[in-house]
Amino acid sequence: MDIGSILLFFALLIVVALFIGKPFLGRQALYTTQEEVEYSTLLAERDRIINTLQELDFDHSLGKIPDGIYPTQRALMLEKGAHILKKIDEYQGEAESGTIDSRLEDAIESHRADDFEVGGKIINDDEFEEMIAKRLRARKGKLSGFCSQCGTPMQQTDMFCSKCGQQFK
Repeated sequence: MDIGSILLFFALLIVVALFIGKPFLGRQALYTTQEEVEYSTLLAERDRIINTLQELDFDHSLGKIPDGIYPTQRALMLEKGAHILKKIDEYQGEAESGTIDSRLEDAIESHRADDFEVGGKIINDDEFEEMIAKRLRARKGKLSGFCSQCGTPMQQTDMFCSKCGQQFK
């Protein structure tokens, strides 16, 4: 074995060792402090309570929750939410800008799912329902009759029945 092949072998060995050792040598530990973990937990708990309050309000509006149980359940959830918001304020060091209950109600309102985004424009339930009704009226206006063989509704542009394949004239 000559000196060139030995040097090539050691160069290749060094490259392989660096490739294998890179994750171990270049690894920098990312430590999360206990405060960051607690703050993140509080934010997740706040979101959970807001979602629970929304579901509680929705179920009450549908009549799934009796009137006798609803106020106590809602008050309990508001109390838990107020406690969480106080702890979040301690971490943020913010002065209170309003009562805890009003801030919690504002947070619930901001998370409402009553608004939809359609084509980059935010619309509420009533506008969305109107769009659906307009679309249904436009579709019904295009109907030209029914298939003589199976009775499926057909549109003016149909040449064949979508169910049975009957040709229209």
